[in-house]
Amino acid sequence: MQPEPTEERGPETAAPRNSDYVQTLARGLAVIRAFSAERPELTLSEVAKETGLTRATARRFLLTLTELGYVRAGGRHFRLTPRVLELGFAYLSSLSLPELAQPHLERLVAEVQESASVAVLDGTDIVYVSRVATRRIMRVAINIGTRFPAVSTSMGRVLLADLDTERLDAALEEARPVAFTPFTITDEARLRAEIDLVRSQGWAFVDQELEEGLRSIAVPIRDQWGKAVAAMNVSSHTSRNDLDSVRRDLLPPLLAGAARVAADMAITYGTAQAETGIRGRRTVTGPCRVGDPELRSSRMPLRLRRIR
Repeated sequence: MQPEPTEERGPETAAPRNSDYVQTLARGLAVIRAFSAERPELTLSEVAKETGLTRATARRFLLTLTELGYVRAGGRHFRLTPRVLELGFAYLSSLSLPELAQPHLERLVAEVQESASVAVLDGTDIVYVSRVATRRIMRVAINIGTRFPAVSTSMGRVLLADLDTERLDAALEEARPVAFTPFTITDEARLRAEIDLVRSQGWAFVDQELEEGLRSIAVPIRDQWGKAVAAMNVSSHTSRNDLDSVRRDLLPPLLAGAARVAADMAITYGTAQAETGIRGRRTVTGPCRVGDPELRSSRMPLRLRRIR
């Protein structure tokens, strides 16, 4: 029987300093820290090299993290998922999308006098990473880290529309839509038609599907490869805006806000040109870094709360 290869030791996997040091935990965290803005996708060999682990050990950690939902595998490459946010500050401290988006959300809210948010896709949910709410008598209780089903939200449909056919099919099969209101679309054929419309027009409009009286419009924020890495939305009460006024009064400033976030990402990371928003609009953007030191992941109950 061949002995197991001797474990290499890099700076992240050095020998324990004292008896309380848990080396297995240190190695798992080292695998997570191997990913970065400059290297969001890594092969098994690259992870092993970066961490100083053997390929066999690195593979076990990657497969464990994949099973737990913290890493996503695609072909020979692995990348982190937004679920890593649940681990806390080790990942959050290096993330910048919320920080970049916040002033633009504040400017957008000041302009349209409605609440605005930024979210990312995590499996079949969206996760809120930045938000500015208006002081209205009625608003849905949403915080940083709040999760909602992607199929029932404008930001979720924008992000689902960017998936390839295989990933979209898998997401819709797993989603199992819930009828939050009488207006919620739960039929898969109708959902696909809505997502196709979003893909063709470049923005999504959801009318009272998540909460009665609440309308929302969303646009994508794309990276330098044209990938929708996040979405930005504006939500409004039905008494203030119908579809025509949403499209006329809210969509243009929303597109401008998303473009400004993308431009700031480009300035911050010095990356190439990419598309953001409706077809034909071009801007520059950078890698999506999701999180905030105060972000906490929380799943909202199916019955949404009102704050009065």
